[in-house]
Amino acid sequence: MERILVINLGSTSTKIAVYDGEREVFKRSLKHTGEDLAKFKSIWDQSEFRKAAILKALEGEGIPPDSIRIISTRGGNCHPIPGGIYRVSEAMLADMHTGLYGVHPTNAGAEIAFNLAKEWKVPVVTMNPPITDELDDIARYSGIKEIPRISSFHALSQKSTARKIAREVLGKKYEDLNMIVAHLGGGISVGAHRKGRVVDVNNALDGDGPFSPERAGTVPAGDLVKMCFSGKYSLDEMIYKIKGGGGLMSYLGTNEGLEVEKRIAAGDPESRAVYEAMAYQVCKEIGAAAAVLSGKVDAIALTGSLAYSELFVGEIKKRVSFIAPVAVDPGENEMRALSEGAVRVLRGQEEPQEYSWGKAR
Repeated sequence: MERILVINLGSTSTKIAVYDGEREVFKRSLKHTGEDLAKFKSIWDQSEFRKAAILKALEGEGIPPDSIRIISTRGGNCHPIPGGIYRVSEAMLADMHTGLYGVHPTNAGAEIAFNLAKEWKVPVVTMNPPITDELDDIARYSGIKEIPRISSFHALSQKSTARKIAREVLGKKYEDLNMIVAHLGGGISVGAHRKGRVVDVNNALDGDGPFSPERAGTVPAGDLVKMCFSGKYSLDEMIYKIKGGGGLMSYLGTNEGLEVEKRIAAGDPESRAVYEAMAYQVCKEIGAAAAVLSGKVDAIALTGSLAYSELFVGEIKKRVSFIAPVAVDPGENEMRALSEGAVRVLRGQEEPQEYSWGKAR
């Protein structure tokens, strides 16, 4: 039996799943109310609460702890590291606890997974966290010396999708191909994958690239600086304009692609124009990634929730199909990706790396 427990913490939910090899046994999203979480001062204080919810769910599904062979958890904010599978370790958790690399519920998820694995005497791994850094050095230049470009993107989703398309569509190994992968969700990231490494990618968290349902992406720098110093907005308000209130939220007051498509179907010209502009900017980023790969692109892969949209995907295909064949694998696919990595570990196909500062740039 290759039974795997997958843990993925979000702001108001704890997603868990159990797999036997590639077969999904069950998957649950445990919702937490604002009242539940208001009792805790930090994400770390939520650990025992969320751990208890996980154990209760497993008990309810009749999954005994002694049947679990390995735990796989979504990566948190540790020091930037190359992509791959890593053992969750005390050193990794210590770096997360500093908060230097960002604070996110996935940090607490890693701690929960580590403690459960210790109790159950099983391995615990994470893979391709958002701070995965494989950038070519030339990609780090921004134009302002004090502001290097950083790697912050949907690494787990992108690499899982790339592996799947390489295997199932192209019949080849991910490490032997050049691919462009666009994760199309609340944030949008477009990565240039060269032989298994993401050598360039836009900062999808709060930086550059296409605007998305709730992020502004690249905006005119001079006008942004003037807005910051206009006296009309606080720091938090400006951050919200970039992350949370940007993109579709800024133009249309919604971050839901389905809502925008309903408006388009009802004949709203502004919604159509904004939606097409978002797709247009994704295409520009894909074109830039093709230039990074010197035009040698085996496939373009589209994933994330917006990849379900035939309208949005169709707009992208119209402009980029001349570069390479376009494959679509919609959805977040994080749980699947975490289970697939754990399967490779159990079968001896990939040895987990040890987290250390020496592996970071």
